[in-house]
This record gives sequence, C-alpha cells and structure tokens, in this order.
Amino acid sequence: MISAQSSIVIARPVEDVFRFISVDFFSNYPKWSPEVVELEQLSDGPVRVGTLGRQVRKDQGRRTESKFRITRFEPNQCFSCEGTGQVPFRVIYNFASLDQTTQVKFTFELLKIDFFMRPFEKLIEAAIRGGTNSTVRNLKGLLEEKTM
Repeated sequence: MISAQSSIVIARPVEDVFRFISVDFFSNYPKWSPEVVELEQLSDGPVRVGTLGRQVRKDQGRRTESKFRITRFEPNQCFSCEGTGQVPFRVIYNFASLDQTTQVKFTFELLKIDFFMRPFEKLIEAAIRGGTNSTVRNLKGLLEEKTM
C-alpha cells in the first residue's frame, strides 16, 4: 500500500465544509480535482454509505476510468470512498471543527500496486503526496472564496 496525507485549515464552519465535500460531492468534486473530466452518480438518492459513482480522470495525459463506493458518511466528521475496480484505492476526508474554522485531513491510499510497478514506488508516492497537497489547497481556495 502507498498512502499520503495532507491537512489544511479552512476559514469556514465544519458544516459548510462537510456539505461542500460530501453532501454535494458529485457536483463539486471536479471543482477541486480538475483532473476529473467525467463524474457520474450511479445510485439514486442523496449521497450516503453505499452510493456508487464513476469517474474518468486525465492525469498527465493518461485517461483512467474507475468506479467507487461511498464507504463512510459521518456528518461533520468523516467522508470516504473506495475504488471498486481493478485499481483499489481509498480516499478519506476527516473534518475537525476549530471554532469557526475547519481542519480537513485528506488521505489517499493506493491499496495495491502491481509487481511490475514496485520499482517506481517512490515516484508513485511522491505523485500521490503532490496530489493530496494540491487537493487541500484547492479546497481551501474554493471554500474561502465561496459565499455560502
């Protein structure tokens, strides 16, 4: 497994941050992750544990498609998704209320890498770390400029 975590404090109440990231995930995710070129909710109803989704990403010119499932939806505390396809991954957003600000800890875990990719493990880890840093910076920018 390869994982990376980044944390940031956002000058918004936890309820606003959780809603933006979790409740409105399918409308907002491409805003903070511009690599997402297609996103679709495959389940009916509001976002909750068990909701299925599909994304198409274009990372450094490479197009990938994956399906995922919401695995945790704990209001104002935690939101998590796991890939259900060939490349198993997990993303976790943990929220902590700090008065009228919110600390967001974002974790990305690549749960398995193929044997032939092991020589590139450090490069993959560096790319994932860069991605988690970019994600939290993008979220901070969007949420602090957004008038809710």
